[in-house]
Amino acid sequence: MGRLSADDVRFFKENGYLVKRGVLKPDLTERARDHLWENAPAQLDRADPDTWIGPFEEENEDGADRRSGYRWNFRRPGGEEWMIRLLATDPDVYGMAEELIGEGKLQVPKRIRGIYCTLPYGDVERRPTGCHVDAHPFHLGVVGYIDDVPLGGGSFSVWPGSHKRFYGAFSSQYKYEPTDDYDVIRVETNEAPPVECHGKAGDIVFWHHRIGHMAGHNYSRQIRQAALYDFRKIDLEETQEEPPCEDMWRDWDGVPS
Repeated sequence: MGRLSADDVRFFKENGYLVKRGVLKPDLTERARDHLWENAPAQLDRADPDTWIGPFEEENEDGADRRSGYRWNFRRPGGEEWMIRLLATDPDVYGMAEELIGEGKLQVPKRIRGIYCTLPYGDVERRPTGCHVDAHPFHLGVVGYIDDVPLGGGSFSVWPGSHKRFYGAFSSQYKYEPTDDYDVIRVETNEAPPVECHGKAGDIVFWHHRIGHMAGHNYSRQIRQAALYDFRKIDLEETQEEPPCEDMWRDWDGVPS
């Protein structure tokens, strides 16, 4: 029996994303939280939530531990075995990715992106939302929450169905080569509000590589903490420059055309 239901697959095909609850292992999400705090700057006191409100007093442009404004992309531990096992090679996560893309079709995960955080904004006016499409080639993204992310707490946010329009707004299937249609579609997509994929520690969000998305604004009292990985098919290098297919699901064995 598969990990994804027929309804799951239909939802993903129509909307371009899918939330699955309670997937990640609690011992590894706890380890990830502890590791994050062990490497936090002095500004952040784990015992004092008032210190979590951004922005960062001292920014760090080190790509492995980048802190700027309200964002902290802690990429350094992304290659550690336990971090890869937390998300990319978790049997349920990997199994569901294979059910969508194809058994034996995925590249072996060597590292994940790391832990991406958004500090609370504090007492600020509500900010506008706006989508983008990622620039690097991949097939299926996954976001895994290592701590609870409440509504309004900076969750991964998507514009459902936008993958179907953005897919044809590039010169190739997987590389970032936008056509003139891209900005037009982006402006039109932004007229609607995004869906916030909020959840609990252990929840994951799968997302199609061409869906319009953003890291949500964090109006909560806690730091948004999420691990990210991008699944890629073995033949990505050979197919990434091909033009968009008439059947955008050609490369997805588990998603019916």
